[in-house]
Amino acid sequence: MSRILAIDYGLKRTGIAVTDPLQIIVTPLTTIPTAELFDFLKDYFSTEIVELVVFGESKHADGNLTHVGDKVLQFATFLQKEFPKMPQVFQDESFSSQEAMQTLLRSGAKKKKRREKGILDKISAAIILERYLQSIGKY
Repeated sequence: MSRILAIDYGLKRTGIAVTDPLQIIVTPLTTIPTAELFDFLKDYFSTEIVELVVFGESKHADGNLTHVGDKVLQFATFLQKEFPKMPQVFQDESFSSQEAMQTLLRSGAKKKKRREKGILDKISAAIILERYLQSIGKY
C-alpha cells in the first residue's frame, strides 16, 4: 500500500501530513521552511511510496485564489514537472488554521506550545488530508 501526503503551503513555512500505508490514519508529519519543501519532498518520495499529493487550496470567499493560492498552484505545477507520474488534487483549506488551533486547545496544549506556529501548520495539513479522505468516502 501507499501513503497520501498533504501540503499546507505557506509563504514561510509549510505543514506536511501523511496517511499510514493503509490510508486509515492521518498523522501530522512535520513543518519545514517553504524554501526547503522541494528537497524534502524529493527525499521523502525516495524513501516512501506516495500515491497522491493533496494541496490545501487557499481561496477568497468569492472563490478566487488568494495570493498564497497562486503560489500553491505555481509550486504544484513545478512539482508536476519534476514528478510527472505523481497525481495531485486540491482540497479547500478554509478555516483549517482555526480548526487546528481548536484542536490544540482541546488537547490541553500549554500556551507556549500553542504559540509555535509550526505546530499549527502540520495540524492544518492533517485537517486538509482528513477533509480530502472524507470527500472521497475513506474517512
